[in-house]
Amino acid sequence: MDNFSLYIALYLVGFAALHSLLVSLPAKKMARRHFGPKVDPWYPVLFSTIAVITILPLVIMLIRSPGPLLYAVPHPWIWLFFLAQLLMGIATLRAFLDAPHRFLIRAQLAKPQSPDALAIGIKGIYCWVRDPFLLSGLILIWLTPIMTENLLLVYFIASVYLFLGSLHWESRLLVQFGEDYIAYQNEVPRLIPHRNKKWHGCRSTKK
Repeated sequence: MDNFSLYIALYLVGFAALHSLLVSLPAKKMARRHFGPKVDPWYPVLFSTIAVITILPLVIMLIRSPGPLLYAVPHPWIWLFFLAQLLMGIATLRAFLDAPHRFLIRAQLAKPQSPDALAIGIKGIYCWVRDPFLLSGLILIWLTPIMTENLLLVYFIASVYLFLGSLHWESRLLVQFGEDYIAYQNEVPRLIPHRNKKWHGCRSTKK
């Protein structure tokens, strides 16, 4: 690993540490303590803004020094890669829209059966896969049609972080939804949708 690759790796570790701090429950408790319930809808906006701002230097570094080219998908196949990435971008948006209650601070801090607790509310894309963000994130990055050495390093570290983040996020959902989420885990796969595995509440019933 050359010095530039080492800088990229260290920057990604720092980005992941900041990202993890901001999504942590202690950080959200502090925000709610200082700003009250009104912070709930604004915290995701602030978090997303900070994420974009802090990832920009990495993007600039990769543009200026992408490293040796490993491969480039030729035409017309490159358009299939772009189409798949577009569909995954839509799936990411759908995942937000199908489970907005999961991102409310008051709901994340609540214990099952408490006044602020919300129902698990499985619908849409969550009927088929427990973590659509992990699925779409991995497909988005690994279907990049042009790959360089430095980009490969970034994607490898990002994939590890996405998977570990998924494990951590699910552990918090277990606390948030309790036995309902355990039942959900037993029925629906985390990453790869399966036509025979679907949340029972989403199955149509024949009269």
